[in-house]
Amino acid sequence: MELELRINGVIKSLDVAPNELLLNVLRREGYYSVKHGCGHGHCGACTVLIDGLPRPSCVMLAMQAAGATVTTVEGLGSFRRLHPLQETFIDAGAVHCGFCTPGMLLSAYALLQRNPNPSEEEIRDALAGNLCRCTGYNRIVQAVQRAAALLRGEDIEPISIPDSGGRTRPWDLGPAPLEPDEQVGGGGEAPPVHAMMGRPERQIDAIKLVTGKPAFADDCNLPGLLHARLLTSPHAHAIIREIDTTEARALPGVHAVLTYKDIPRIPYTSAAQPWPEPGPHDQYSLDHIVRYVGDRVAVVAAETADIAEQALKLIKVDYEPLPAVFDPRKALEPGAPQLHPEPESYGIYDANRNIAAHVQFEQGNVERAFAGAELIVEGEYVLPQIQQVAIENHVAITYWDEDDRLVVRTSSEVPYHVRRLVAVLTGLAPRRIRVIAPRVGGGFGAKHDLLVEDLCALLTLATDRPVRLEYSRVDEFRSSRVAPSHIIRLKTGLRRDGTILANQMLVLVNAGAYGGQAVPLSVGSGLNSLPLYPCPSLRYSAQVVYTNLPPAGAFRSNGAWAGLFALESHMDEIARRLSMDPLTLRRKNWLKEGEILPFLPLATAAYQSATPQTALASSQLADVRLRHCGLPHCLQVVEEQLNWREKRRQGQSQSGRIQRGVGIALAMHLPIPRPSLLSSATLKLNEDGSFNLLISLPENGNGSHTILTQIAAEGLGVRPEDILIHPPDTDSTPFDTSSDPSSSLYACVHAVRQAAAQVRQQLLSVAARLLNVPAESLSLADSVIRAPGGQSLSLSQVALQALYGEQPTSISATSSWSAACSAPTFAAQGVEVEVDTATGATHVLKVVSAIDGGHIVNPVLAEGQIEGGIAQGLSYGLCEEMVYDQQGNPLTTNLNDYRIFSARDMPETSIVLMEGDGADPLDIRDISEIAIAAVAPALANAVADALGVRLRQLPLTPERVLHALYMARQQAARAAT
Repeated sequence: MELELRINGVIKSLDVAPNELLLNVLRREGYYSVKHGCGHGHCGACTVLIDGLPRPSCVMLAMQAAGATVTTVEGLGSFRRLHPLQETFIDAGAVHCGFCTPGMLLSAYALLQRNPNPSEEEIRDALAGNLCRCTGYNRIVQAVQRAAALLRGEDIEPISIPDSGGRTRPWDLGPAPLEPDEQVGGGGEAPPVHAMMGRPERQIDAIKLVTGKPAFADDCNLPGLLHARLLTSPHAHAIIREIDTTEARALPGVHAVLTYKDIPRIPYTSAAQPWPEPGPHDQYSLDHIVRYVGDRVAVVAAETADIAEQALKLIKVDYEPLPAVFDPRKALEPGAPQLHPEPESYGIYDANRNIAAHVQFEQGNVERAFAGAELIVEGEYVLPQIQQVAIENHVAITYWDEDDRLVVRTSSEVPYHVRRLVAVLTGLAPRRIRVIAPRVGGGFGAKHDLLVEDLCALLTLATDRPVRLEYSRVDEFRSSRVAPSHIIRLKTGLRRDGTILANQMLVLVNAGAYGGQAVPLSVGSGLNSLPLYPCPSLRYSAQVVYTNLPPAGAFRSNGAWAGLFALESHMDEIARRLSMDPLTLRRKNWLKEGEILPFLPLATAAYQSATPQTALASSQLADVRLRHCGLPHCLQVVEEQLNWREKRRQGQSQSGRIQRGVGIALAMHLPIPRPSLLSSATLKLNEDGSFNLLISLPENGNGSHTILTQIAAEGLGVRPEDILIHPPDTDSTPFDTSSDPSSSLYACVHAVRQAAAQVRQQLLSVAARLLNVPAESLSLADSVIRAPGGQSLSLSQVALQALYGEQPTSISATSSWSAACSAPTFAAQGVEVEVDTATGATHVLKVVSAIDGGHIVNPVLAEGQIEGGIAQGLSYGLCEEMVYDQQGNPLTTNLNDYRIFSARDMPETSIVLMEGDGADPLDIRDISEIAIAAVAPALANAVADALGVRLRQLPLTPERVLHALYMARQQAARAAT
């Protein structure tokens, strides 16, 4: 059918199908700013303006827009002339991964068109339909407020960032020349790490993101592209007795149907782990056994998505249902269904008992310490299975290039791991595979697994055609990865003065159907919790257990959030039993500078062994001591800003229906010291004095590419805009294990710094020859090389002479770094709440977060990352939980049933960034992982303070709060009688 649309002021005549969605039509026409996020109109990523009103294009037929004026973000402003909203989004640091940004901009634009002076509440209401998983919305709200002021003709104040004292300081976000004292350094030595450190430079590709330019894996359109769809299991556990694809293959437009009969049965682990992978090799691209509702059964490639969907319905599968188990405790019982009896799988700790991985650590004499303790406190804490909920779904596009090489374009944080695994599963040599990983629209750990790339590649091999396979939002909930549920039992022995003598943490992790991330999950809960309070006797034991639920994946520091929820809730319970202030108890027992950090050798050994089956004795621990600890300063700041001493109720009864409370929790994050960690960087000079920076560390919204650009610019004496960074591409960017954000960023920073120092030396050598002076006498700053006598050369002059002069030479360098960061990140986080005792609803009034995260390269991006972590911590603490029926069918398969925080939900936040001790000028860490860690326990402690009742299970839903109050009243009544 012919449809006439006015798109961004241009009338277009389009040929569309009657049932074609407006979203698909716009993307086909090249309006890539319109994103596919949920398919139900819940997330706002697909927002467009229809006659000036925001509408979700993913649930609107194209024909419904006939005669209307359609506006996408491409029509809001251009690269050379940005709209004030686009400018303020960039300046305020409101652009993170950028996937939701176009929809946010359009909703904000529509608001300002009808209301030029909106209140903060009106802005949050207008943005409530646009979900973001990276930011905490506060900077987005700030950007809208600033744009509104500009459009009203008002002056606006510079962006402010809290410093280490909690005060604010203005930042000029525009380009500025280097200060005279920054123009130092000669003889090839890099200048001090100060010129670019602490400068809130604009995110390097923010303009591209706010103007809707192609930036993500799906932002391309290939001729002859086939559309793939996945048939998944309706059973939690079953054998496929027979599968008939005859009718599906015969359907016109279908090019391939693949089942387990059509591909080799190769065991692998989908998790991105260093080779040789330590995790169980217990998965198959397609298998004759299905182990959870949503498991892979068959995959189809067809001319259109509709034809592929029709083909799925024509596949006939005869299942033999098997007994299923969903509770990890029951999975350990004798006679429980065995999920992995197949002989081909390997690396499983104990397949007979459904244990994917097991780690145990002990020091001192735990039983003797408990026997001599004056007080023993025990508790069990339960954390639910949750979804990472990146707004960008998993998507891959595969095709043959002109050299008959397989290209995999994917939304993945681990491009080199994808290449290695695709090579194993397709039989192609790695040299015949090229993986391109553009900007990732949010990952949070879920995109550390191979989920769609192998099937997409197998379909291209079968059809010789380009193939696109994208998960729907339902697929994300049914067939993707989840953050696992945890059951954590803590037992602590103490003296009456609060001195901890022994700690025991027993962890049961629900691995789901496959154990790819089992090893990091077995380590993470203990590594980043128990070392907070070292004591003479310590026991940690973790079992990661198979069940017939979706497989567990990584999520924001691999279990640290679970261990800290249990431990920090437990510390408040101990303080109550001792009638001691919880902060006093923490200060008495916390980790101090100079003390040994346990668990590091435990984690290393777990990774070094392909099957970590042996318990590690204390004698195997290395003497790794803490050099710097920011906990005292962090806690002091939070205590003061939360007004702790005045507001702390300590279980005292309050009158009235609304009860208020405050809670504080501590956190630490130490990247798991994985073996085979390696990051590399290549820098290359261009004729105009600019540089190409090639790295394989993906950009997922944490600002890593901007930080690395600032580091390179610092080392080369140029501005960040002179550094052209390239996204990961296994054909051109150097090798990177990309194992986790913290370790990889730290290593990549050092690699970039070393490469910049080498290129700097080469530039000075060329300039020395041209100026006829010693290289060690030269300085390089502000893109100019200067000699002591006043002679100077611009970098562009040096570049032209180097590349085209009498002695032409290429100026470039590649450097690698393999050492992990060994300095923990510390945080203290406080929450103030009010609880409605009639409804059970918890309303968060304020969050204070103080983080000691090493040296802060870009404070605007850092604060935004912390706000995003706070939002996720509050969200999973209050409302996020995967729910299943008795057959294992997920009941939360959309963003209406599975609710995450919106702009309307966010409380007041106060963030204080602490600087490191200065010993390592490149002590740069990914602080986004710790930002989430202590929020939930601080929240639970605040609710306990308000009610005098402890909840040990997340999320703190109104139902759970009311149940806890009811049980407390019943217990009090029994005690009274």
